[in-house]
Amino acid sequence: MSKFNELINGSTPVLVDFYATWCGPCKQLSPIIEEVAIELKGKVKVIKIDVDKNPAASQVYQVRGVPTMILFKSGKQVWKQSGVMPKEMLIGVIQQNL
Repeated sequence: MSKFNELINGSTPVLVDFYATWCGPCKQLSPIIEEVAIELKGKVKVIKIDVDKNPAASQVYQVRGVPTMILFKSGKQVWKQSGVMPKEMLIGVIQQNL
């Protein structure tokens, strides 16, 4: 968990995508997350976390279903949502928290 804490504690906001390889909606969200990462490059970091390989992180942040996205700013959770969402909406949420 300490490496995760280092990642989310920087000055740049971090969007964490909690996903699973077997999850259909996660596969739908993946290209959206990639486009967001490209469009907001330098403004937000994007990290993908496989819930099956990282159960501790999932437990700490109470990820009950996948996909779940959590936005961190200076190490604090500022936004969380489960499910797939359109790219424009996701970019809007991130920009509100920059």
